[in-house]
Amino acid sequence: MGELVEVAEWRNRYRIFRSREHAGELLAERLRGLVRGGAIVLAIPAGGVPVACRVAELLRLPLGAVVVRKIPVPWDPEAGIGAVALDGDVLLNTHLLERLGMDAGRAMELAEEVRNEVERRQRLFGRVPEISGREVVVVDDGLATGYTMLAAVRSLRRRGPSGVTVAVPTSPLRTVEMLLSRVERVVCLNIRDERSFAVADAYEHWRDISEEEALKLLQRCRKKRGGG
Repeated sequence: MGELVEVAEWRNRYRIFRSREHAGELLAERLRGLVRGGAIVLAIPAGGVPVACRVAELLRLPLGAVVVRKIPVPWDPEAGIGAVALDGDVLLNTHLLERLGMDAGRAMELAEEVRNEVERRQRLFGRVPEISGREVVVVDDGLATGYTMLAAVRSLRRRGPSGVTVAVPTSPLRTVEMLLSRVERVVCLNIRDERSFAVADAYEHWRDISEEEALKLLQRCRKKRGGG
């Protein structure tokens, strides 16, 4: 079981962070002293990029990206039945599939469409740097079911890192508990124990981050910090 780092007084609270950048600054404060100098920060585009940039800048760590995409429910694109990782690995939420009455065959058809999108995004954001023997800090702007993050972690594990830390501003308790059994550390500042969870509820100012904006920000930050 991995180590949990949280802010106890922020449990079940809302509007903790002014912005993604502010969340990244607060994450960096918690990560300082926990993460060694040889570590690398990997952002999950697009929303994770502003958070990860501030973490990498303040901790003086190199920055890269790890592309992973959720498999959307056809009639509810905001919901996901799983995720596709950078190496094409498919992770399905079997419990949700059963609840929706969707068979695995149909889910894999949807996954194939997402796999093409992952390949396109990987060409855009670049491949994961060499991480063998290095500590990896995987950053997103928040978690919901956690399957996107889990898919990223599974793929990164195959590359032989010395350890994996998941660092996110906000997440449901059930998702944190799931990830703790799969990584060395979860740093989550705002844990909320609620059935209906929205990442945006942790932020005062929330907006979608476009692919173009995320790419420009990532490139600018990587020039400052180095790409690993």
